[in-house]
Amino acid sequence: MGLALAVAGCSGSGNSTLPDRAAAATPDGGDAVPRSQQERTVAPQAELLGRNGLVLTITVAERDRSAGYLTVRGDLTNNGPETTAVPAALRGNEADVLRTGSSLAGATVVDFSARKRYYVLRDTDDRPLTTTGLSTLEPGESARVFMQFPAPPPSTTTVGFHLPLFDTANILISG
Repeated sequence: MGLALAVAGCSGSGNSTLPDRAAAATPDGGDAVPRSQQERTVAPQAELLGRNGLVLTITVAERDRSAGYLTVRGDLTNNGPETTAVPAALRGNEADVLRTGSSLAGATVVDFSARKRYYVLRDTDDRPLTTTGLSTLEPGESARVFMQFPAPPPSTTTVGFHLPLFDTANILISG
């Protein structure tokens, strides 16, 4: 199933109190400009602990009813004392995704009531619709990230979120 989606990217509209020099890819494949240092105005939905001081803070899970997708946004932060490589396992292990390089394509959301797992969407060239190009994060550094999934039915308001090597969490869907 190939989907061509016009979507809003991870632009400088996100706010964070942490330094940010890592550029993230936007859903259309372009590079986002690193965010400036501003106070976070959105309360996080979840903080998932990973390895070597990495923390994924999920700030929003927003459903686009007309386009039929769910966008999860947040910040990947190195809270450790040393430079940390972003693990390759975060991209999952599908052959088509492996050739696209580092990404967060291994993420999934689960609709518990429908007993259905959703994987990161792919564009028509099989590239994952998620942040790509993450390599290392310095201590205290943060990168704005996003992942897009098929949207669960409108009756589903909470999903489970999983990213390899990180804790799991339930997140609330808006929209």
